[in-house]
Amino acid sequence: MTFIQQQRDTRRGRRALVAGSVGNLIEWYEFGVYGYFATIIAARFFTPEGGSEAEALVKTYASFALAFFFRPVGAALFGRLGDRIGRRPVLVLVITLMTVATTLIGALPTYAQAGALAPWLLTFLRVLQGLSAGGEFGGAVSVMTEFTPPGRRGLYGSWQSFTVALGLLAGAGAAALLATVLTAEQLGAWGWRLPFLLTLPLGLGALWLRLRLEETPAFVAERSERTPPPREREVVRAVVLGAGRIMGWAAAGYTFLVVLPSYLQSSLGATFQQALVATVLADLGFAVTIVPAGLLSDRLGRRTVMVSGAVLVVVLAVPLLNLLQEPGVSNTVKGVAVCGAGAVVGLLAGPGPAMLSEMFPTRVRCTGLGLAYALSNAVFSGCAGLIITETIERTGSVDVPAYYAAAACALSVPALLTLPSARRAGAPKAGMERAG
Repeated sequence: MTFIQQQRDTRRGRRALVAGSVGNLIEWYEFGVYGYFATIIAARFFTPEGGSEAEALVKTYASFALAFFFRPVGAALFGRLGDRIGRRPVLVLVITLMTVATTLIGALPTYAQAGALAPWLLTFLRVLQGLSAGGEFGGAVSVMTEFTPPGRRGLYGSWQSFTVALGLLAGAGAAALLATVLTAEQLGAWGWRLPFLLTLPLGLGALWLRLRLEETPAFVAERSERTPPPREREVVRAVVLGAGRIMGWAAAGYTFLVVLPSYLQSSLGATFQQALVATVLADLGFAVTIVPAGLLSDRLGRRTVMVSGAVLVVVLAVPLLNLLQEPGVSNTVKGVAVCGAGAVVGLLAGPGPAMLSEMFPTRVRCTGLGLAYALSNAVFSGCAGLIITETIERTGSVDVPAYYAAAACALSVPALLTLPSARRAGAPKAGMERAG
């Protein structure tokens, strides 16, 4: 390969990295904003006269979970399209759908204005978001890893997770800024709409980047070779195994990075501003470790890094939450603790996209890795807020979030141990990965 060709491939890879990850940033920005404003959304859309705040919050998280359960549908629909017609057109389609749905949430009438229609409209838009998000992950990770130089798949794939952190930080930053410059009355009346409306210019920028994107070399080569598809049974097995491998990442990530603000307010009596500061610190810790974890997984193997992260969550989840509940502990110590919690999740999220990508050949990669990710997130992320809030309400135990994250990570360890001990970048050579 000539030097000029190498430079051209490097530029294409970087362009794919940006175009692939920008949609993911917008997706998680929106999901973060929805989580951070959950208590306000509950009051505006799910609290008819006489309804309790706890009941409204549960309904808000039910809408949150519903969007996640449409992710597998979106992963199957858009993943199949991505494997048949190409990664680029699907990424253009899903970013358009996500941008329109999120922007419209910011313009919806509330329960006081539209009555029972308001929560149904919100839920419908959440469904559209779930469909588009389901197609986003498979297409974006396929693009990012299929342009990857040899031996760098963990590093390139980690940028998908890094944009999760950036999206959550952007959402938390927008919420914190609004909470600072607006009064509580202004924030509840109209201020909460602004972060959703901001998605429109962000989405248009992402659409422009994706329209300039080239199709991946792996997809072009596969179409010309017309390789036979793997057996359906093998694909289903790989999807289930992949979902099991990332269930700890899904549960711990949403518990510590998204559900945390509402938990601190509803269970520990924190103010909205205090909860957001804690969330920003957790997101910062998460962001700091993602890319190094992906790079480390290229050298040590996906199994070593991801098992370490899962075990650390199991060991540290309960002590961490107990530390936050202790009134005598300084805010500085608590800040370090939540930052550390986010950092541990980064050990799972950094190698995760590359690990999933390596489980599926090009012919079914969009569909397979998208379904594995969507199914795991539907169960263990989308339901996190609903399960945690309802269980705390019924049991009175404020340790529920720690038990939830630790249990999911403990269950994911056996699946992670089926990974090869030293995984280098590269797709499986013979059809599907045969673990164990």
